[in-house]
Amino acid sequence: MDLFRKKEISASFEGESHLVKCLTAFDLTFLGIGAIIGAGIFILTGVVAALDAGPAVIFSYVLAGVACVFAALSYAELAASIGGCGSAYGYAYAGFGELIAWIVGWDLLLEYAISVSAVSVGWSGYANDFLMVLKINLPKVLLHGPTEGGIFNLLACVIIAILTALLIWGVKSSSRVNNIMVMIKLIVIFLFIVIASREVYPPNWSPFLPFGWHGVIKGASLIFFAYIGFDAVSTAAEEAINPQRDLPIGIIGSLFICTVLYIIVSGLLTGIAHYSTLNVASPISHALLVLGYKTVASFISVGAIAGLTTVMLVLFYGLTRVMFAMTRDGLLPKVFAQTNHYTHTPIRVILLCGVLMASLAAFAPIHVLAELVNVGTLFAFFIVCAGVLYLHYKHPTLHRPFRTPGMPYVPVLGMLSCFYLIIHLPLVTLLRFVIWMAIGMVIYFAFGYSNSALAKKSNSLE
Repeated sequence: MDLFRKKEISASFEGESHLVKCLTAFDLTFLGIGAIIGAGIFILTGVVAALDAGPAVIFSYVLAGVACVFAALSYAELAASIGGCGSAYGYAYAGFGELIAWIVGWDLLLEYAISVSAVSVGWSGYANDFLMVLKINLPKVLLHGPTEGGIFNLLACVIIAILTALLIWGVKSSSRVNNIMVMIKLIVIFLFIVIASREVYPPNWSPFLPFGWHGVIKGASLIFFAYIGFDAVSTAAEEAINPQRDLPIGIIGSLFICTVLYIIVSGLLTGIAHYSTLNVASPISHALLVLGYKTVASFISVGAIAGLTTVMLVLFYGLTRVMFAMTRDGLLPKVFAQTNHYTHTPIRVILLCGVLMASLAAFAPIHVLAELVNVGTLFAFFIVCAGVLYLHYKHPTLHRPFRTPGMPYVPVLGMLSCFYLIIHLPLVTLLRFVIWMAIGMVIYFAFGYSNSALAKKSNSLE
């Protein structure tokens, strides 16, 4: 598929379905922070430290962050050069053609949908704790799915419904809410840093590598999805006011800020509490409660609710934009490739995604499905890095407002680091991913291959 033919075909749909340019570099950076800072700090830091890496969870975040830097630089070049609202899907389409684009897009649909559903279950736990403080006690059967002894997870469905309404209302309104909640969780994170820096007990860092280097690598593989936020930034290319300048700023800026915070928080957390005690749903609040900081711990809980909310909001946003791009290209039914004339948002896509994710959050065993997020994220990053290399070979004269430094070494290192982390994921996770992709191939050849915009364009030229 030729890059410029892809742009021509996509442009043919602008009149019937376009998105409003309203996001600044500040909005995009906070969009990335909103998605990155959440489950990684408030949940995974303690779990990975307790079960996989110990105090060396710091190295896990460094390793995952380094892998992300290579991918982020590649994302920044493609976002500035190609744009579009499909993120890695759009880049794969331009670089490798329709089939690879479908594979990546199908992968991203799984990645985003499972992420939102899984995080909504975590949000439900924090929200229930907050309601209990207010003396509001919900029946346990409405807090868990059937596999965990309940009927369905009511709070998880409620937050997804709220986010669905917010995204339908408009992306600018959504970004304002996101910016406010990002500020809240940054404040509580800095509060934790101030308190924890005075309570560090160095013997807690010994042994520093209780599970060896293998544990560090496994930890990096498991926490990798916490960095998905900068991928979500690239899905906003079509709604960025100045995408060539603002997208690289948003992608690289949010990744840098969040990586630094992850390293600091994980180091302090394992310094104020022994790693073996951190396998809990709310490790930061738990550690502060043990130290007697009950008021601060309650503030941290509020920050966690805000943090997880922004993660879901941004990932939900990214999911709808990827699906919107795929429907606009004809790979999924075109009935969804329309924006509302008043809100300028793809309401049909948003409603469909909201219903599907609420169903997953309410009934499915999310802890099993969530492992798929990591392999999906790594696979998408691998394709983006490969796409940069391919386009430099295929279209060396393409206008590139932002160029990946260190060509060709940076994209190659990105591909190698992603592959290295993929092979350290559990085998059952890789098998589930293969099954999901096989289902996607059936759908593509049954529908997308003959109904895509590219196929219709080719038929009209014959």
